[in-house]
Amino acid sequence: MTIEFFHDVICSFCFPMSYRMRQVKKEMPEIKVIHRSFALARESQDHDRMFGSRENAKKEILSHWFHANQNDELHRFNIEGMRETDFLFPTSMNGLLAAKAAGIVVGEDSYWDVFDALQAALFMDSRNIDDLDVLEAIIKNCSIDFEKWQSAFTDPATLALVEEDFNLANAYQLTGVPALIVNGKYLINGAQPMEQIIQAIQIIKEKESPVIEIIKNNDSGDGSCNMEDGKWVCKE
Repeated sequence: MTIEFFHDVICSFCFPMSYRMRQVKKEMPEIKVIHRSFALARESQDHDRMFGSRENAKKEILSHWFHANQNDELHRFNIEGMRETDFLFPTSMNGLLAAKAAGIVVGEDSYWDVFDALQAALFMDSRNIDDLDVLEAIIKNCSIDFEKWQSAFTDPATLALVEEDFNLANAYQLTGVPALIVNGKYLINGAQPMEQIIQAIQIIKEKESPVIEIIKNNDSGDGSCNMEDGKWVCKE
């Protein structure tokens, strides 16, 4: 079973959802998680368009943090810390490129580690993950070859992969994150409780499992050959 996890580094509800998906992966190690990029604010103009200005964006987005903090079982959001910072609210692209570059260099697990580190830096430590110096400091604190990451981060091919994720999100008709696409056709939308996520995955697994219908006819013999106690036994 494959789960495509669509998320954005600046998405507040993606923070608790990522934590839950790590727990789901521990409970169900057989599932494959693929991380997909989704941009809530690709550039500063998006904040202007949605909120009137980037200054207004920060004020309104912090109200979203309040609800996300309630959704987060660990209540990790440092709302007052972010309110006191003097930088405007980050956009999506630098963080998405940083995580995608980590995935290119090492793999999906590294993508996930960098994604979580970026979100922790923003939501807990009140750091500006739009700032390249901040990004690089976070990467250097992760177990990844910095020079290889830097090369991937600036490679146009990495941007192309992020764009492919955006196109895939459009193909799935996604309008927000977090979102899980299971086996390319089932949507689990929003930061759902872990129990509901697992229940939904189990229901999908049952739907996706091959169905074998057993038909018995009491008027005839079995008409089958079977292995019994190491011997090949045929019944009429």
